[in-house]
Amino acid sequence: MILVDTCILVDVTADHEAWRDWSLAQLATWSTRGPLLVNPIIFAEWCTDFATFEQAELARMQFGLEWRELPRSSLFVASQAHRQYRRRGGVRPMVLPDFLIGAHAAVERLPLLTRDRRRFETYFNGLEIVCPESN
Repeated sequence: MILVDTCILVDVTADHEAWRDWSLAQLATWSTRGPLLVNPIIFAEWCTDFATFEQAELARMQFGLEWRELPRSSLFVASQAHRQYRRRGGVRPMVLPDFLIGAHAAVERLPLLTRDRRRFETYFNGLEIVCPESN
């Protein structure tokens, strides 16, 4: 079981030449280990690649992505990560989507498949991050 970050899905659906093959291989590998999970934040970010909800939902099902709601406790953890970000000089006033995604993975102890190791590693100690550098 693994939470799949938006960038991995965009690599495949937007045919990102530099990352498509790596992302497809990771999805294939992890799908043999258990469910591939997305949450509402990931799905909302990914939907920009589709013209209709039906297309996005069909793609989600074709990828075998299972829906997972964010636990309420992860929302608090995300807010604390955002507080750290602001104290370190971050300028965005609202909680960043990556903090919601990272907090979800951290609270549920899910590995996170992503290409953006830095932000997740900085704000979520102990989070298992699967990224190109870890292979």
